[in-house]
Amino acid sequence: MAESGNRAGTDEPHSPWLRTGFVLAVAFIGFVAVIGAVVLFSSDAASEGGATASASRTAAARQPSDGGPAPEPAPSGAADSGAKCPELGDKRQDVPTEAPKGLSWKLFHTVALPSSKAAGPAVVEQDVARCYAHTPVGALLATSQISVRYLAADDWLKVTRAQTVGAGRASYIDARTKAERKADRQPGDGAGQGQIAGFKFVTYTGSTAVIQTVWRFPDGRMQAATTTALWRDGDWRLEYPADPAAPTPVDSLAGYVAWGGV
Repeated sequence: MAESGNRAGTDEPHSPWLRTGFVLAVAFIGFVAVIGAVVLFSSDAASEGGATASASRTAAARQPSDGGPAPEPAPSGAADSGAKCPELGDKRQDVPTEAPKGLSWKLFHTVALPSSKAAGPAVVEQDVARCYAHTPVGALLATSQISVRYLAADDWLKVTRAQTVGAGRASYIDARTKAERKADRQPGDGAGQGQIAGFKFVTYTGSTAVIQTVWRFPDGRMQAATTTALWRDGDWRLEYPADPAAPTPVDSLAGYVAWGGV
């Protein structure tokens, strides 16, 4: 249960990729966040378009390269659940320049994620949180929820197939599937997790939202990752391009809207 105010309730991680003591560093459209699972990048794997395991380190999962197979069409959320998304109350089309109001935050595998009765997600079915308002705030919430769930969920494959689109998606699925078969999931040295610290909209139209999200880590470091949400089949989905941009370090939240649940 979430606490009152802008703080997140507890939710112990179930996935071994998110268990305390592990470090996750996975790219999603340039998004690299530490949220509790062992995934380290290999430069050799990046050039080969696959995931590799190191004999002296825990197994690695890497972002897909351009050489991956063509992605499968993403099913709509309605197709997954057998029900269409309900109409939501948020209708505002102005891009937020301050933290959205009326949100609640809940931990999903140690990462605080926002939700809103007005803007979504209106439907949460196990690991899939779907049905967001066709608005800038709806896109912001979708970006926050899906970018973590596709990495952290026990059924990450379902989330990835249902809620991401793009030329890099199939390669990511293939690389992570192979990496999980090889992964050494023995406890590590107890690293912390990244949390949402701020955002800014780069562009917004009714069909596309490009958003920069700042993630703060326990040691104080911050990184900004750019994600793109696309309105497809009646809901927001995240684009997974063939060549994701790398996250960039930031020194402060100047130029961003401060925002977060922890």
